[in-house]
Amino acid sequence: MTAPLLDFIRAARSAGLRVSPAESIDAARAVEVVGLADRGRLRDTLSLVLAKTVDEKARFESCFDHFFSREGFDAAPPPPAAPAPGPEPPPPGGDGFGEGVGGGLAAMLRDGDRAGLAAAVEAAAAETGLSAIAVFTQVNLFTRRILERVGLDALEREIARLGHTPQGEDLRRRRDRLRGQVRGFAQQNLRLFAEGEAERQRERRLAAVRLTALDRRDRERLRVLVRAMARRLAVQHGRRRWRSRRGQLDARRTIRRNLAWGGLPFRPVWKRKRVEKPRLVVLCDVSGSVAAVAEFLLLFLHSLNEALSGLRSFAFSGDLAEVSGILERQPIERAIPAIMDLVGFGSSNYGNSLAAFEAGWMRILDRRTTVVVLGDGRGNRTDPRVDVFGRIADRCKQVIWLNPEVRTVWGTGDSDMLRYAPHCRVAPTCATLGQLERIVAGLLREGGG
Repeated sequence: MTAPLLDFIRAARSAGLRVSPAESIDAARAVEVVGLADRGRLRDTLSLVLAKTVDEKARFESCFDHFFSREGFDAAPPPPAAPAPGPEPPPPGGDGFGEGVGGGLAAMLRDGDRAGLAAAVEAAAAETGLSAIAVFTQVNLFTRRILERVGLDALEREIARLGHTPQGEDLRRRRDRLRGQVRGFAQQNLRLFAEGEAERQRERRLAAVRLTALDRRDRERLRVLVRAMARRLAVQHGRRRWRSRRGQLDARRTIRRNLAWGGLPFRPVWKRKRVEKPRLVVLCDVSGSVAAVAEFLLLFLHSLNEALSGLRSFAFSGDLAEVSGILERQPIERAIPAIMDLVGFGSSNYGNSLAAFEAGWMRILDRRTTVVVLGDGRGNRTDPRVDVFGRIADRCKQVIWLNPEVRTVWGTGDSDMLRYAPHCRVAPTCATLGQLERIVAGLLREGGG
């Protein structure tokens, strides 16, 4: 496999395409057949081999265009409006453009040899390992290394020898233009080979940041990350699945399936267990203290709607209201502000909200329902109505309480968490998006059976 094709496959993986080693080998064989001369045919061939989904097709097209379109290294800048008169022409002893490697670079700059400059820069980039660039702070480093490889030092000596003659000034302008083009070339390689990994590192960092401590400029990016996580979980758990239990033979179905072979078990049938979609009821505290966390939980559950059957969402601060209809009918960008306007940012009153749920919606709970509560358990010293919470826990399959506070502060001040916790199956700390994803993934794996 040629080095350019290997580099392109690395760039495609960085852009988000899932390219296996086997597909890389197939791509190399396909390129041997179609060749590199016809770029359109090459693009179509590699697209058939490497891109599998509509999203990957779009990513492939963008990556291919960036990788195989190189900006020309045109070293001829616009001439100055009025060139200043200079001293006499350079002294004899050379052609005015240096000798050796530096002379070769100077000659290419003088003649505007775009192909020669491009070939020299590509060779220097390969020698310096430009495809291994990882962070933007390395752009200047690789720019300098590439220029040194193509003969910058000798070129600088030639410019110094020519001084402020017209030839020297022209060569200086061409050198500066080349430096900018090589820097752009290094930045292009950064986008190709490192931007995808840098984005993934940023996403991992955001997933580990406490939602209450997010910078405002990161919130929109985190919303995109929430949707991506929800889609990933929905794909994994969205449909009713059969979970194989290999080792437990279903004798009756095996005999029936093998009647054509006289009952000999050529095709054994194993017992399998159906995994149902979980049924969730979510109670979100959207008071001021946890509003940021609740916003992302609502967004996460809205995106997970296709994986969850019978999802019912409720929000409360002082009063409780069902918000399932808002989440279903409106896009999430309008739904969350509408929920916050309805019941958000008030003072928490858990007892009043639990009593309202018991009076109006207790009938929706059964032995297959999981109740998820998001909140810090701080009711501003109002009656916590632990008796109502106990009846809710007795009626449903399980209660899971996601608390953004660490356990060490439970029970301090106006916190009633130590009184609610005995009725919960689990009450994990849920302050980051990564913790939220692990908890919801666990619920989906368990299912409703």
